[in-house]
Amino acid sequence: MPLDRKTEFAPSASPRASALANIQGAFSALAQQSLPMRQALALLIVVSTAAVLAAGAVGPLAEETGALAPAPVRQEPLNRGDDCLSPADLREAVAEKRVVPPIAAIRAARQIIPRAEIQRASLCRHEAGLVYLLTALRRDGQFMHVMVDAQSGQVSGQW
Repeated sequence: MPLDRKTEFAPSASPRASALANIQGAFSALAQQSLPMRQALALLIVVSTAAVLAAGAVGPLAEETGALAPAPVRQEPLNRGDDCLSPADLREAVAEKRVVPPIAAIRAARQIIPRAEIQRASLCRHEAGLVYLLTALRRDGQFMHVMVDAQSGQVSGQW
């Protein structure tokens, strides 16, 4: 089967352009074949496309050609498990009046995220002092995180 000029590989062409030229050449050659041959070839193309998609083989190719932008990585400002105080240390800090009670932090968070249900509150070390890290569930089902300064009871951030 002779090659069309469209199907010849040009080194300066992009991978996308050469793939498009190959597909166009295949379809022009397909038009010259008989009906059963065209149907068999069409079935082969559909099945191989489904297999490639199911195997996930297009991911690295898409990344190389720039078809997909990399997903942004969300980083939380603080790792909850490493620098958080135990419940006993929390009670001690509140009793010594080093920090505001947890209910004050919850009230401050509710001013920022009204009608949200507070799911979790932790007292953690962050930069120069202690902060309450609160996780709230909004009515739309989204989780929000609020950081409240433990000494002043003011909201210092959310993510």
